[in-house]
Amino acid sequence: RTLVTVTVNALPVVNGGNNQAICIGQSTSLTATGAPTLTWNNGVTNGVSFTPSVSNSYIVTGVDANGCVNQDTVTVVVNPLPTVSAGNDQTVCLNTPVVLSATGASTYTWTNGVTNNTPFTPVSTNNYIVTGTDVNGCINYDTVTVNVLPLPNVNAGQDFGICIGNGATLTATGANSYQWNNNVLNGVTFFPNTTTTYTVIGTGGNGCSAQDSITVTVNTTPSISL
Repeated sequence: RTLVTVTVNALPVVNGGNNQAICIGQSTSLTATGAPTLTWNNGVTNGVSFTPSVSNSYIVTGVDANGCVNQDTVTVVVNPLPTVSAGNDQTVCLNTPVVLSATGASTYTWTNGVTNNTPFTPVSTNNYIVTGTDVNGCINYDTVTVNVLPLPNVNAGQDFGICIGNGATLTATGANSYQWNNNVLNGVTFFPNTTTTYTVIGTGGNGCSAQDSITVTVNTTPSISL
């Protein structure tokens, strides 16, 4: 009889690492352990960064010094970027509050100190960039422009006085059209009975309005005794 010894070698304990979730466009690397020789499918090289475009499962084959082979699998989920929208461009007059409301993500961070859905008053035309982050931690951007139009430089004129019974004419300047209170018409004579402050709203060619005021003092007629 001949004694034959059969050695049964254990398989290598190949570990491909934990499953991963990344955002599209990001790079990652797969680093397996447990064997001297480690070979990945799908063109992946152990420990070398790559950029997957779709979710996939990657299999690593490990071969030890005895020629024994084992495998492990790692799944890399590639999440899409959120479709972030900053909204439509806006055109407002100076001193008008604006609200910027982004959509498409879970949280939003704006440039220039803007808070999502919170009114603010811009002082000049500017571009505002919003960074939106979704539940997967993926980030995308969008930009909106807020055009700020200047107000007309409305001037109601200097305060003046008249004698009761005399006419007064109020002529504002600095805008395209004018609307006075107290039924006064721009450039048209009227006859005030008491001292009154008159306010004019002037509207410029861009549709923006501003106002100014003027006081007309009505002096009484002196009482003369002979």
